[in-house]
Amino acid sequence: MPVYDNTNFISLAKQLIESAKQTAEMLKMVEQLNAVREKIEKVNNAVRQYQAVRDITRNNEQLFEMVRDDLREVLNSPYIHGDEVEVISNAFNGIMEHSMDQLDFMGQVLSNDFLNMTDAERLAILEAQREESQKMLADIKHRKKRYDMIISFRKMQALIKDRKPNY
Repeated sequence: MPVYDNTNFISLAKQLIESAKQTAEMLKMVEQLNAVREKIEKVNNAVRQYQAVRDITRNNEQLFEMVRDDLREVLNSPYIHGDEVEVISNAFNGIMEHSMDQLDFMGQVLSNDFLNMTDAERLAILEAQREESQKMLADIKHRKKRYDMIISFRKMQALIKDRKPNY
């Protein structure tokens, strides 16, 4: 008659039970790690949004300062004609109004749950606004450079026109 050793069976059952406990603990750990990963992603998105808002705000501050200083410099030049003052002022004011609208929109995107957007969609909008604010800065610099060239050209024309001949 065969003899069965129950101790091996009992130890195998104990090992299976212990393995099941370890697997359950590992599944709990995986769930906790997934929760931590989601929280890190949320924080990462919040940091990106903060950086985008900071850059947009910084660009708008530069824009306001440039418009204030550059517009004053251009308009105070004696080589700018009276009919050009309004055109120049309107061009700079248009950029400033667009900048203010952009800041208002950014505030709306950040303050309320705008169309139930996800953080990624909100971040995409802020990134687009960051690029647009950089384009506005470049546009102001370009306009200032163009007006400086016009002023320089007119100044040179005035010097040539007013010079005394040496003959």
